[in-house]
Amino acid sequence: MSRAIEIEHRARFDKHKYDELLEFLKTNAQDLGQDDKNVYFFLLPDQILKVTDNVSQNSAKITFKSSKIGQGSDFAETEILISRQDVDQAVELFRSLGFKNMTESFQWRHNFLYRGVEIAVKYSERWGYHAEFEVMVSSKDEKTRADNLIRAVAQELGITLMTEAELRQFIAEKEAEINAENPRKN
Repeated sequence: MSRAIEIEHRARFDKHKYDELLEFLKTNAQDLGQDDKNVYFFLLPDQILKVTDNVSQNSAKITFKSSKIGQGSDFAETEILISRQDVDQAVELFRSLGFKNMTESFQWRHNFLYRGVEIAVKYSERWGYHAEFEVMVSSKDEKTRADNLIRAVAQELGITLMTEAELRQFIAEKEAEINAENPRKN
């Protein structure tokens, strides 16, 4: 079984840049539509496990990524589609399996395709205004080309992508907040 590999970069910015980016993309990019999601993230040391209730698309899925934000831009990803009616059961299943530390995040998102890069312009309470730049590839051999394409598009749009160090620090701060709000229960 082959898994898709996401090449993904992120940027955070203020409301003014968010509005500017959204307006530019609405005029100049392929509009992929509103993509609002309620996401349940289970905090793992080196991986990402989440259950997503895609409100806008009336769909849901379980996603496992083999690495964590701040550990490189490439993520081997496995997704399992589920019914929206099964989201609560999926969350409960993972909690029952011992994944106690979880955070729920509603993301207001709008997706675009611009010059071969999918751009999700987002707002969430924890991240604030931000964007995710993504190119899907079928092998790690294509990673450098995808990274360069994302960087070129971000530069054209006047967006500064977060470095791996900035991402690690940001994620560590957010996980510390989550842990303080929701101490592990054994």
